[in-house]
Amino acid sequence: MTEITPDAGAREPIHPKPPTPITETPKRQVSNLVLRLFSAAILIPPITWAIFEGGIWVPIFVIGITILGLREFYQLIEAKGAHPLRTFGMIAGTAVPVVAWLGSEYHATILLSAVLVGVMLAQLQKAQIAHALESISTTFFGVFYVGWLLSHVIVLRNFHSVVEGRFGPSAAAGMDPNVGAFYLWFVIAVVVAGDVGAYFAGRAYGKRKLAPTISPGKTLEGAVGAFAAGVLMAVANKAVFDAWWPELTAHIGYLACGIFGGVASVVGIVGDLIESLLKRDAQVKDTSDLLPGMGGVLDRIDSNLLAIPVMYYLLLAFTFLRASVPPGVS
Repeated sequence: MTEITPDAGAREPIHPKPPTPITETPKRQVSNLVLRLFSAAILIPPITWAIFEGGIWVPIFVIGITILGLREFYQLIEAKGAHPLRTFGMIAGTAVPVVAWLGSEYHATILLSAVLVGVMLAQLQKAQIAHALESISTTFFGVFYVGWLLSHVIVLRNFHSVVEGRFGPSAAAGMDPNVGAFYLWFVIAVVVAGDVGAYFAGRAYGKRKLAPTISPGKTLEGAVGAFAAGVLMAVANKAVFDAWWPELTAHIGYLACGIFGGVASVVGIVGDLIESLLKRDAQVKDTSDLLPGMGGVLDRIDSNLLAIPVMYYLLLAFTFLRASVPPGVS
């Protein structure tokens, strides 16, 4: 019998190790919670400072997070056996928030389209066309998922300038130039509160699985807790800023804040599930071990990756509708 040997040029897909078991002992859970609180205590002060300081510090933070996030994303994809153009994707993904800072999300979207064309052209230069489709798809998705979505942090922080450029100075009249600081802080705080609410509500009351095949630990009761905590945090943010920095919240009421908080909470859950789907497919528990008790950068920003862009476009629509209302009509 003739023995058939595999083609020497064929690549065998990478078979990653099985994921870490979901169940943990109470002692392990307490240890992880302490580590999470420690990491949060280290990260929150500089992030808060950058948000309210504004200027060059916001794009610096976004670019740094983009680089780390893209690195983790391409490692995740490679663990699945795919072959993205890592260097091309890292450069292109980092360029997207830079363009958003120098221009707007419109210019970032134009660059995103150019990136797709560039990825396809790069494949034409290869001697081997094997894996071309997966390489194009995974490289571009990384630029979109991390670079383009994160670029909305910059335009949301510069919301006053965006409104002036889109709708004219009259639409931004009475709007504080630093209003974007409140909006950015608002959505991040709401998502974090939702995460905390989901954790405690899920542990106390969780029985019905939300998405058992994607994230077995998430429950419908936890999702309700996330929604409630998000709405409460949204209203609390409005109250606190009304007391200490009222010019930032003068143009938005409690009802709008509550609605936006609820939407951001739900979108945050979806964003978390999307990243859980990617990790489940790659059979890894965390995207990295960079942050003690928290996993990787993508593990921390997954909810905000969707929540911040959605918040940005909702606020644009809200501002447009308010600017379109004739004077004197409430």
